[in-house]
Amino acid sequence: MKATIWHNPRCSKSREALAILSDTPGVDVTVIEYLKHPPSRATLAGLYAKAGISPRDGLRRNEPEAKALAGASDAAILDAMAENPILIERPLVETEKGVRLGRPPERVRDVL
Repeated sequence: MKATIWHNPRCSKSREALAILSDTPGVDVTVIEYLKHPPSRATLAGLYAKAGISPRDGLRRNEPEAKALAGASDAAILDAMAENPILIERPLVETEKGVRLGRPPERVRDVL
């Protein structure tokens, strides 16, 4: 099985999710450091749709830039995330079974 993780190596939850993926037999993991290689707005929209969550659910609310998005539309949130990827909550994991936001990291098992 192939799995893609949008990962921040400085984030403990992201590292834990990556360890789950790496320790699962038969999983071929592609790691994308999303701060270095940000997903496009369209990619983010697709990931959130597959995960069954809104862009607001994928917003990293504790970032100072997120406060300005309190009443923003999903479209505005996606635009902000594409422009400033630190606003993307991590990790996001995609397999052929779906997409999960790894908060807590054990949630990635749902798509393995």
